[in-house]
Amino acid sequence: MKPYLKEFFTHFDIGVMCVLLVAGWTVILPHANQGTIWLALVMGMAGYALSEYMIHRFLFHMKPPRHPLLLAMLRRLHYDHHIYPTELKLLFLPVWYSLPVMAGPALIAYGVTRDTVLTVAFMTGVISFLLYYEWTHYVAHRPIKPITPWGRWMKKVHLWHHYKSEHYWYGVTNPLFDVMLGTFRDEQQVEKSETARNLEGRADSRL
Repeated sequence: MKPYLKEFFTHFDIGVMCVLLVAGWTVILPHANQGTIWLALVMGMAGYALSEYMIHRFLFHMKPPRHPLLLAMLRRLHYDHHIYPTELKLLFLPVWYSLPVMAGPALIAYGVTRDTVLTVAFMTGVISFLLYYEWTHYVAHRPIKPITPWGRWMKKVHLWHHYKSEHYWYGVTNPLFDVMLGTFRDEQQVEKSETARNLEGRADSRL
């Protein structure tokens, strides 16, 4: 396991998020006796859990756009990951994507609370769940056997998404939103998709 832990935590994009996570905890720990801090932290985690599903399904799996810059971005963020699902550099969300995307929720949180510490707590929750997502996704694609039955099951479910059908099983860390929104199916009842490894091949014409 040590080589994989080193590979994960020494990756640039993961390292940046770890630094931000430590910085966030440094800010909020002196206020840990306040219940609102923990509420903000949990809300940040819940928000990322929802965005994990929504972004994966509706952005990363959108039909190939005509604009070359947007197409190149989607190739880096997800299309190429389906072509090369074990390629290390394609497993992690790049910071040039993650940081701007997180700026929006941060501004909203501050606009609602008008409180810097609560905003930091919320974003620390977001980053915490992002790193949990990144680790779960990393484990799913590396030759690692998860310790828990839950981890082993989620790894299997995620690999169905890559090798059986790209139309189901969008949740990487949990199946909650798949179940709620109708994209969780019995794997035995799903036909193998010809485009699971080629998301660009799904569209007859581009948007």
